[in-house]
Amino acid sequence: MAKKEITELSVEEKLKALYQLQTTLSAIDEKRALRGELPLEVQDLEDEIEGLNIRVDKIRREIEDFSMAVSQKKAEIAEAQASVERYNRQLNDVKNNREYDTLSKEIEFQTLEIELCNKKIREAMIRIDECERDLGTTERLIDDREHDLQQKRGELDEIMLETKEEEERLRDRARDLETKIEPRLLSSFKRIRKNARNGLGIVYVQRDACGGCFNKIPPQRQLDVKMHKKVIVCEYCGRIIVDPELAGVKTDKAATTEKPKRKRAIRKTKEETE
Repeated sequence: MAKKEITELSVEEKLKALYQLQTTLSAIDEKRALRGELPLEVQDLEDEIEGLNIRVDKIRREIEDFSMAVSQKKAEIAEAQASVERYNRQLNDVKNNREYDTLSKEIEFQTLEIELCNKKIREAMIRIDECERDLGTTERLIDDREHDLQQKRGELDEIMLETKEEEERLRDRARDLETKIEPRLLSSFKRIRKNARNGLGIVYVQRDACGGCFNKIPPQRQLDVKMHKKVIVCEYCGRIIVDPELAGVKTDKAATTEKPKRKRAIRKTKEETE
């Protein structure tokens, strides 16, 4: 039944339904425009916070690794100190110079090990201090971003609440209008609309030009548009063209034709006064 009704529509009726669909879809676009960049801003903040949390986890792991390294080096220092004390006791029992030299070298080696471990500990403590400062900065940044996110989400939710009912009504109207348009024409319209910068797939003639790209339309083609006998598309931008009357737009031709008359009358009176 629906297909039969579509085929019975005249070209004029199809174009009217198509222009009404365009108007409805443009109204939906306006509702989306009210949201502006908020959805993207919310998404960007969520992504940034996720990245910052990953950074926090990484910094904490680094602090843990450096802390473990410090503990390990302290244990090595304790072991080396114990060795030094043991070798010092053994020095009292040496029987020859060779044993004394050997123990002295071991004491020197263990002392160097202690110094090296202390150096590693100092370096690790510096890195821990840097990481903790970086951690504090990152955590404060997360708090700021979460505050911004909460604010942006609130703004978005408020706009969504205000426009949701109207947008749903417009979507229902758009779906109803789509049933009145033959599938091939509807598909072409959607393709044109998708590729159009301003989302307009059908436009009316404005000042003898296409209302989409504003290129001049030849007089014969304008006559074809007014006849409503076939679907006419702009040879420059590919948009479907209708005349202003079908689109329900009033032209100001009468007003424009009156202006020159008044000007001529004014010039005439000036000549007479001279």
